[in-house]
Amino acid sequence: MNRIKLRSVAPIAAAVTLGLGLAACGAGNEDGSDSSGGDSVSGTLNGAGASSQESAVQAWRSGFQEANPDATVNYDPVGSGGGREQFLAGGVAFAGSDAFLSEDELTEAQERCGGDIVEVPVYVSPIAVIYNLPGLEQLNLTPETLGGIFAGEITEWDDPAIAESNPDADLPSSTITPVHRSDASGTTENFTDYLDATSGGTWDEGVVEEWPIDGGEAAEQTSGVVSAVTNGEGTIGYADASQAGDLGTAAVQVGDEFVEYSPEAAAAVLDASDAAEGRAETDIAIEVDRAIDTEGVYPIVLASYMMACQTYDDAEEADLVKAFLSYVVSEDGQKTAADNAGSAPLSSEFSDQATTAIETISGS
Repeated sequence: MNRIKLRSVAPIAAAVTLGLGLAACGAGNEDGSDSSGGDSVSGTLNGAGASSQESAVQAWRSGFQEANPDATVNYDPVGSGGGREQFLAGGVAFAGSDAFLSEDELTEAQERCGGDIVEVPVYVSPIAVIYNLPGLEQLNLTPETLGGIFAGEITEWDDPAIAESNPDADLPSSTITPVHRSDASGTTENFTDYLDATSGGTWDEGVVEEWPIDGGEAAEQTSGVVSAVTNGEGTIGYADASQAGDLGTAAVQVGDEFVEYSPEAAAAVLDASDAAEGRAETDIAIEVDRAIDTEGVYPIVLASYMMACQTYDDAEEADLVKAFLSYVVSEDGQKTAADNAGSAPLSSEFSDQATTAIETISGS
């Protein structure tokens, strides 16, 4: 298996609202080349998918369109499941997803594309456990406690399981309202993958994209979960850390310590993770080690992907997809995502792997 390494940067979070249209932001480079080093491209490119990438995609579109003023990139943040569905149906040229394609979806994608696909991680970020409980500035949670909360078994804030990890906190005897995604979500899949691997059975619903149990509050997309937690009291949820805003965020137990989220800590868990086996060279999927107990690691992390066809019937569409994805994984593109979404940039080694895969995209 190929070991995948990622480097980290200091977190700089800035949530940005994303619409479907974005005007060109300026003139092209003086030499007429795009941000990936090729000729400037033109046309309209449509994509859809993970809302966790919202802030990053906004920044990528801006940077790409500044270098390519005759190009327009539209991205609908409908969620990972919706994005993959639209891509597999041929409705969009590329998709963003917080989970790589399943074996069944991969077969569908190969049929849609007439061959192999290009699937590369472009956005690495922690998933924050967000909460809104006035007066509680710090919260430590074990994996077992988190599983119990989201399974609906731990229902009061002063439950002994929470109190044991927070001996100095003044916990109220009020009701906990867990908030989960209502739509098919790669963030949910990553979060439940963590609970399934670490909770010791307090979460027994498996690894799922769609929330499997009744109770709590449901909200659509990342922004909906953040809004529901913000507007409630005694609420707790999970969301891409770039959109946590001013909400409280829990530290989770890893080994003998409680670790707060950061791009550095998220990148550290991927340093110990391997590429999934049995995929094409252009399909770079990562198996994250959720149960790692190494010091300083934050295991609730998502590696969010962009997926595209290796071959398109339309040469202009192929050029647009290739140029945009090349910019996204470039040093400039990854720095832009870090500055605007607090993500961990790809290492130069891994960026080269992704670039090599993207370079195979062509028109038939």
